[in-house]
Amino acid sequence: MAHSLEGKLVVAVASSALFDLTDSDRVFRDQGEEAYRSYQRERENDVLVPGVAFPFIRRLLSLNGHDPSDQPVEVVLLSRNDPDTGARVFHSIASHHLGIERAVFTKGKAPWRYVESFGASLFLSANPSDVREALALGIPAGQVLSYGAVVDDASDPGLRIAFDFDGVLADDSSERIFQASGIEAFRENEEEHRLQPLDAGPLLRLFRDLGGIQAIEARRKKADPAYVPRLRIAIATARGAPAHQRVVVSLRSWGLTVDEAFFLGGVAKQSVLATFKPHLFFDDQLAHAEPTSHILPSVHIPFGVANQGVS
Repeated sequence: MAHSLEGKLVVAVASSALFDLTDSDRVFRDQGEEAYRSYQRERENDVLVPGVAFPFIRRLLSLNGHDPSDQPVEVVLLSRNDPDTGARVFHSIASHHLGIERAVFTKGKAPWRYVESFGASLFLSANPSDVREALALGIPAGQVLSYGAVVDDASDPGLRIAFDFDGVLADDSSERIFQASGIEAFRENEEEHRLQPLDAGPLLRLFRDLGGIQAIEARRKKADPAYVPRLRIAIATARGAPAHQRVVVSLRSWGLTVDEAFFLGGVAKQSVLATFKPHLFFDDQLAHAEPTSHILPSVHIPFGVANQGVS
């Protein structure tokens, strides 16, 4: 019987984001494909260590209920391996008790080509070329940054996600003014258009789909007052007052809300994010995402003017 993923939050994840493949990648780069194939076959039953996106994916899947009719989340593996060398990845998925059933193995071809086949609202990968190519075609994608240790507190059942605003949830039209003409021109533009919502950015669809999950969590709470909703969403933006007004107006126009919002006025983001403790933080600027990546799982969205000329 054919299964439909319509109406679900679907996330596509590369094995490079889900697991730490540092050793495997080194073998491939230094010794070539055949040595890599032998390396993976010899270690087929060795469980891979969790990677940057692992805590996010594990918690996201935990939002599925036990009833087959209460399964709002789907995760699909997209891998540059072939089914043979990818056997270790599936063994690791099973060993970590992740509810991932669907996978695509492309044997070296760009896996992002299949994101839209599954209706995914996000593609996570550690491969910067794959992410940039996907974004260039309007496919929502982010590069996980592997600088810090992966911390996954098993005693914490929550799922917390933080987003930058401009160039992530909204387009980069305001950022373009800032880059071209400076802070005063940016402030004047924001004041002039304070009641005008910004257009959608690359991850607005993901944000909307997460809002649908929050609605499901609210219904669960209504049906069972003892139930504690686990998903919390925050915005962490360099905007401060009065430029914060366009964030509020845009969220209202999109019919979306957040649990927490940090309008930092240019203050470094890592301090408040260290308190919020997101399991993924999305930012379009490496100048923000790299510092946070040393203390929490961070994703670079190489979109817009802030990434022109950045490779």
